[in-house]
Amino acid sequence: MNQEEHLSAADLALLQLGRRLQADGYRFITPTPLTHQRVLDRAFGRQAQTLRDVFGWSQPFEPGLLSEDEQLQLQRAGVLEEGNGHLKSRVRWSSLDDLLFVHSAFPTDAADAVFFGPDTYRFAQLIHAHLQQNFAPIRRAVDIGCGAGVGAIVIARARREAQVLAVDINPAALRLTTINAALAEVANVSVEASDVLQDVDGQFDLIVANPPYMADPAERAYRHGGGAHGAQLSLRIVEQALNRLAPGGSLVLYTGVAMIDGHDPFLQALTPRLESPMFGWTYRELDPDVFGEELLTPGYQRVERIAVVALVVTRGGPGNGGIVESAAGAP
Repeated sequence: MNQEEHLSAADLALLQLGRRLQADGYRFITPTPLTHQRVLDRAFGRQAQTLRDVFGWSQPFEPGLLSEDEQLQLQRAGVLEEGNGHLKSRVRWSSLDDLLFVHSAFPTDAADAVFFGPDTYRFAQLIHAHLQQNFAPIRRAVDIGCGAGVGAIVIARARREAQVLAVDINPAALRLTTINAALAEVANVSVEASDVLQDVDGQFDLIVANPPYMADPAERAYRHGGGAHGAQLSLRIVEQALNRLAPGGSLVLYTGVAMIDGHDPFLQALTPRLESPMFGWTYRELDPDVFGEELLTPGYQRVERIAVVALVVTRGGPGNGGIVESAAGAP
């Protein structure tokens, strides 16, 4: 099936722009929002000079900087802003290995922003590592809260025989995932609207998720994990995924945890849910301290640090109960 046949004219224009950037050798590694802002502060008052300034650093640019074709594709895609005699792209393009992904421009203030950043790179590495260590057939996989579609596309490229589903509640995420899948030339990705797994049927051999894990006062979909410190959605994903794993299937969850008084409240909440001998599981910290600036926001007064963790649960895996690995030690 040719994915382009189902793209609107606007989406096709964005896809063509992505192909043009690839052909031009464009590359950009997206940093954290704090690093991004610091780089922009250094360049205050300076207009974009390169494609990386326009499509990576989200800087305003003068008409004429881009080629006529590139500017026309931005206009056709509906992602070109005009103001004060300058232009600005409402999307960024980021590199991951040999791929390009389109996602929201900086700053990601909109409620429907589609985020891509250092968590995305770590999530992709976690999936790669899992696939390299597990050779069981994957007939059906799903990326929950797909965002820009990275998880789904990584799986689809590594397991061409698999049917890979990319689901999200955000229509903007579904749109950009569709474009990114076409740009990556993976024909085995399907994109559907679903609140976690509520709106899709059947079992899965692999379930992956990189959900939002902050307590965001603005409750932006890409950032707000719910609950006191952002863990509510991650727990909900675990609960739904356990019931939908095929025999031998795995859940690979990448998320963040607000550590309080030397304890991991997410692990404490998880453990009773994973006590069944039906599941084998591992849990470990990938990075002990990320997004330290969030400790200054309301609700984080007791939080010592925010860690990113990896939970891997396998149905019918070896052993009874869980194998816990944690840099901080299990509580």
